[in-house]
Order: sequence, then C-alpha cells, then structure tokens
Amino acid sequence: MNYKIQGAIRRNRTNFIICAILWVFLTIVFVSPLSLSIFQANQGGNFEGSIFFEQIVQNIMHPFKALGNQFAQGAIGSFFPIWFGFSIFYLIFFFIGFVRTAPKNEFSDIEHGSSDWSKHGEQYHILNKNKGIILAENNYLPVDKRGNVNVLVVGRFRIW
Repeated sequence: MNYKIQGAIRRNRTNFIICAILWVFLTIVFVSPLSLSIFQANQGGNFEGSIFFEQIVQNIMHPFKALGNQFAQGAIGSFFPIWFGFSIFYLIFFFIGFVRTAPKNEFSDIEHGSSDWSKHGEQYHILNKNKGIILAENNYLPVDKRGNVNVLVVGRFRIW
C-alpha cells in the first residue's frame, strides 16, 4: 500500500501546486462574488432573485472589489459556510484524482528490461559496471565470467 501513496505523490508533485493555485483563484473569483451576492440579495429579509442575478454579474466582473466588500459590508458571515462547502467539494474531487493516479502495482513505472528493478547495485553481483557485452547503460555482461554468457539481442539493426 505504501508504494501506491509514494507513486501517486511522485506523479502529482506539480499537480499539488497547480490545484492549490486553482483553489485560491476559484475562491477569489467564484466563492467571494457568490457569497456577497447572496448576502446582498438577502438584505431585505427575503431572497430577491433579481437582485442576486444583477449583483452576481457585477461581483464576478470585479472579484477583488467583491472580496473587499465582504469585509466592508459585513458579509463575511455568509462567506465562510459557502467557502467551506466549496473546499469540501474541491477536496473530494482532488482526492478522487489523486487515487486514480496511484500506480496499479509496485512495478508500474519501471521500464521492462531495465536495471531499475535492482537496488543499491545488487545487479553487479552478476553484471559488470565497466566492461563486457553492453546490456544497458552502466550494465555489462562480463566475458570472463564462468558459466553461460549467451546474450539474446531483441531489436533491429539499421543501416542507412
């Protein structure tokens, strides 16, 4: 299970920053004008739909002014419940995306046929680091080794 979390974190490092910036942007551009418009539409005690739609257009066109008016008009009390609901909704979608990018198994990001499967140079018990038949970068099959040193080459030979 640990490899899934580590793999998902490794894959999503830049996405964490992008999602945080998007969350702040949406809070300023969407949540603040929405909560201020709801507050302004409820001023008379009843929710006035015409005032709401008129104010939401003005507040979305000027989001930083709407953010300042949150404090000036005392609408901060309506901002926090809407912001909290938006944040929960955003975190649910973020978590779903995070879980979907988790690797399916421990070896999902390792190239088949590479020496990435070994750790701390354990491939050099069999292979050589310096000379012999080239298998991969920094991996050679020594020719002075006792036993079978047959090599199967898979690929194509090109001449142009």
